[in-house]
Amino acid sequence: MRQRALTRLGLTALLAVGASVGLAPTTLAAPSVAPDMVAAMKQDLGLTDQQARNRLARESVATQVAPKAQQAAGDAFAGTWFDADKGKLVVALTDSSKASAVRSTGAETTAATHTMAKLDSTRLRLDALSKAGSVPSGVSAWRVDPRTNSVVVDVQEGADVSAFLDKARAAGPVTVNTKGVQAPRTFAAGTVGGDPYYVGPYRCSIGFSVAGGYVTAGHCAAGDGVAYGWDRSYQGNFAGSSFPGNDYAFVRTSGGWWNAPVVLGWGTVSDALVRGSWEAPVGTSVCRSGSTTHWHCGVIQGRNETINYAQGAVYEMVGTSVCAEGGDSGGSFITGDQAQGVTSGGYGNCSAGGRTWFQPVNEILRVYGLSLLTA
Repeated sequence: MRQRALTRLGLTALLAVGASVGLAPTTLAAPSVAPDMVAAMKQDLGLTDQQARNRLARESVATQVAPKAQQAAGDAFAGTWFDADKGKLVVALTDSSKASAVRSTGAETTAATHTMAKLDSTRLRLDALSKAGSVPSGVSAWRVDPRTNSVVVDVQEGADVSAFLDKARAAGPVTVNTKGVQAPRTFAAGTVGGDPYYVGPYRCSIGFSVAGGYVTAGHCAAGDGVAYGWDRSYQGNFAGSSFPGNDYAFVRTSGGWWNAPVVLGWGTVSDALVRGSWEAPVGTSVCRSGSTTHWHCGVIQGRNETINYAQGAVYEMVGTSVCAEGGDSGGSFITGDQAQGVTSGGYGNCSAGGRTWFQPVNEILRVYGLSLLTA
């Protein structure tokens, strides 16, 4: 097969860094960010150069603080998010006596009525409705939102979903959102040019390299399960996939294809080296690489979201403000140098904007017993 050069990173450099493996490093330093990545964040998030750099540094700190703050909060924990204005992690608490311990970790605190355990229980009851086939198509998604201390249900404007919402409100604290909501769809595409992998007549995007292959979206698995690379040479086989319910897959590569801990920048930014997979909090910036629309950035808007696709519901996803289009499915979501997940679907496009969800990468690694390749 022909080996394609990665933009701005030679093969020698990739081999020199090696391919150490692991789900996440024991410590997380402030990310080293190429100037063109900062430029992409400036364009998509409306930041100045210094604002982009400051935000990345503060987000890195917040990501480190999050697990310590949650442990300090104990049973009073009601969720976390990154406050871009304050540049800090915020922890919601139902018991003010825990505030001092949480603040000692470097986070700020705010009062809440419902614990995260209560919110998760409410979300799971709505998930049970979807598994029973009781969700109308006018409902696009739902998620636990720590900022409103409720489960937010995204409803398409004008849709008749009153019966479902009655059941949802009976399950627990629920907020209804109709602003900008559309019907979600997956981002697979027909065969066109670009830097893809192909399955039958469909094109999707590689997520992250793992030992022995790569992870991608489950809805991309089709036909005989054979994957072909950007040059249409044999690349490997799907060794596992799940969709709906989840949206993940593992492709075991062969045929001379090699795997590297890199996310393509497509010439828009330098190729990004992957150094771990710490989970970024809600409110953190995140960028996406895909074979159709290449590199775009936005913000993580929610975790543990349920998406009501036409093919069936998908659970425990992460919602973002990043745009995507057909063929971007399976592509990488990354914050700084930390892998976040693989593109699932959404609505809108990269001309008018939209909303996109990703499947968290750490879940895929756990399910298939994989090791993320890191630099």
